[in-house]
Amino acid sequence: MQARSSTFLIILTALFIVLFDNGSFFRHVIAVYPVNATYIPFLLSQVVVFSLFLVLFFSLLAWRIFIKPVLIFMLIVAAFENYFMQTYNVLIDETMIENVMQTDSHEVFDLMNWKLFIYFLVLGLLPAYFIYKTPLRYGSFSYELVQKIKVIVGSLILIIVVMLPFSKYYTSFFREHKILRYYTNPTHALFSLGVYVKAQFKDKNIPLKILGEDAKIKKHKRRKIIIMVVGEAARADHFSLNGYSKETNPLLKREDVISFSQMFSCGTTTAVSVPCMFSIYNRGDYSTQKGIHTENVLDVLKHAGVDVLWRDNNSDSKGVATRVAYQYYKNNHLNTRCKEGECRDIGMLIGLDSFINQSNKDVLIVLHQMGNHGPAYYKRYPKAYEKFTPACKTNQLEACTREEIENAYDNALLYTDYFLSQTIDFLKKYESKNDTAMLYMADHGESLGEGGLYLHGIPYFIAPEHQKHVGSIVWIGKTFAAKREKIEKNANKDWSQDNLFSTLLGLFNVESKVYDKRMDFLR
Repeated sequence: MQARSSTFLIILTALFIVLFDNGSFFRHVIAVYPVNATYIPFLLSQVVVFSLFLVLFFSLLAWRIFIKPVLIFMLIVAAFENYFMQTYNVLIDETMIENVMQTDSHEVFDLMNWKLFIYFLVLGLLPAYFIYKTPLRYGSFSYELVQKIKVIVGSLILIIVVMLPFSKYYTSFFREHKILRYYTNPTHALFSLGVYVKAQFKDKNIPLKILGEDAKIKKHKRRKIIIMVVGEAARADHFSLNGYSKETNPLLKREDVISFSQMFSCGTTTAVSVPCMFSIYNRGDYSTQKGIHTENVLDVLKHAGVDVLWRDNNSDSKGVATRVAYQYYKNNHLNTRCKEGECRDIGMLIGLDSFINQSNKDVLIVLHQMGNHGPAYYKRYPKAYEKFTPACKTNQLEACTREEIENAYDNALLYTDYFLSQTIDFLKKYESKNDTAMLYMADHGESLGEGGLYLHGIPYFIAPEHQKHVGSIVWIGKTFAAKREKIEKNANKDWSQDNLFSTLLGLFNVESKVYDKRMDFLR
């Protein structure tokens, strides 16, 4: 094979990525600037400008022996990002990267399929192999440096020259349609990765901010046993308790539960929503760093003397349960309801009696569900709960009809209905001598194909309501009956996960400066 210059490989790689890995970007651009006589020249200029920008970007990153590794890395990243953007219409930003970094092997396996392998092979591995096998022609150090400067300066000049005739369109592109840049592959993902990595190394020595050291429980005669269920990807409009046409909550309907029909999430991913909902910060003030360096409501309850246990059938607690008792139930060593790699949520109820009976204090148990984790919704429930058919039986959601996807999703909700009803039955055993209650709140919602969107994780400011409007349910034991009328009055008001912090403190009658009665949706 003929030896090539590094500039040749850089230009070739840039063109390949723009033409074959950026279908999602250009699809969204065309939605704003349609293909017609007015916009065609501008759209063609975008291909040229984006290609030149990648040439500039790769030239700055790659030098001599690092050229091939950098270009191969770019091709692999672009192939994977292209698959997820084209298949699920998701955006790869720092929040999504944080979610990916916290994903476990079970969740990764759920995403594997032949289509992903084909994308990786055709758009990643084969062009990467071509780069690997192509011999490079090197000149002297000074020659290579001069060539590098020429390419960088030349790319900058050409970008300006190509953009100038379409300046009014580029002005609107950058000012009014900033979201379009989020779809550039792989540049936005790499920028987001840089933001994520920087955040991980930032302020590592900040001491933990202690909350609620003054917390104490107002005296009460009966012990409190509360179970908080953190749901997964459960959108409110698919709960029959909220008026959905399919009966997804038949058992809960009999339990006299109260559905908070207007509950909204703090984020659109588990990695953001779970730590945010337990934090003292409102959504607008919350950040990952604040969440890491500040105690949460579980810590405050522990300070007050409540025994806290977190059981997890999802990936993990996202740092929420770092300082309380924690049990990982997504394995068959603890969870006796595991079969063929799927551990059922119901298994988290087994053995809870021993934790409750070994304590004479108030108890909070948090159960973190697998719930409606996608895209393999059909794996989230046993065969006996396949009530709605035909159901999508693959993780390639685009291969299923909208009806099949919704049926599989609703079957998973039906199993959550069973799990929550069993949780209530478990609490009823303790009702005669204890104050009991169950709170259920999903971490985020889910897109099921509306507008071509699937799953979740779209940046909050542009995310559809389906990804933010979450299921939330409260069941209270007989001794809380006096509160019922007030709770029911609050049920249809607008609430968010910001309210959970004070609501949990209020349930345990905790007195503290960090408790805000106005934020308590049960008061």
